[in-house]
Amino acid sequence: MNTIERVYSSNRSTWVGDGFPINSMLPMHEIDNEKSPFLVMGYTGAYEFSPTNHQRGIGMHPHRGFETVTIVYDGEVEHFDSKGNKGQIGKNEVQWMTAGKGILHAEHHSKAFAKTGATLDMVQLWVNLPSSAKMTEPRYQELTEGNISEVQLANNSGVVRVIAGEYIQDDQSHAGPALTFSPMNVWDVRLNANREQSFNLNPNWSTKIFVLSGDISIDEKTYGAMQTLYVSTDVSSVKINTLSNAKLLILSGELLNEPVFEHGPFVMNTEEEIRQAFADFRNGDF
Repeated sequence: MNTIERVYSSNRSTWVGDGFPINSMLPMHEIDNEKSPFLVMGYTGAYEFSPTNHQRGIGMHPHRGFETVTIVYDGEVEHFDSKGNKGQIGKNEVQWMTAGKGILHAEHHSKAFAKTGATLDMVQLWVNLPSSAKMTEPRYQELTEGNISEVQLANNSGVVRVIAGEYIQDDQSHAGPALTFSPMNVWDVRLNANREQSFNLNPNWSTKIFVLSGDISIDEKTYGAMQTLYVSTDVSSVKINTLSNAKLLILSGELLNEPVFEHGPFVMNTEEEIRQAFADFRNGDF
């Protein structure tokens, strides 16, 4: 059995507002239950912004029925929403926003980042909610560098930062701080060059490996930056060899096994629920 079932390569970038150049590594047109609970993943790459007095970003926009997970590798991003919540995340920090029954929010570069100009390097992931939680109250989880578990791998192979779920090493479980509505693991993995590292997986879950930077090989096949690796079903372990320093995002989760209907900023279970979301948005019910 091949460890990697298929590969998706992101070969173009689109802009979200004027602040986020996004490479779609889980493209929206492929949203389905096969990928659920992970729906969409966009990566900026390491993008250099010049100094400005304008806070680049995207203005108020709605979401319902899922969660957004913003992982900042470098730079600073701030947000505010229709309920008056404000926050800012910087290097090695994560914002886990549950849109639930509906929220309007805006995302921009921080004032300090805009003023000095610098490198923005970040991921935004959409995580589906099970039908029982689609209309839950919105919430935020601000995960700082200090409360994200960091596991040092053996033989100076690198580190695993456990954002959600758990990572087990030497029979010791390291738990991530994020609260989730369905079982999943979200691992921020930084590997050193010329190392071999194995990762144990749940064979009943859907697993994706995002190569954000560097070059790796699996089963003697080479993969590089901006590639998404779909791990075959029933695979319980993957062995990764690094050809250079590499930054990976490894996602695995239990399939929700529910219908997925998406239109723009809404992800629900039926077309009728999508129509209702648009009606509630127009009526100011978010």
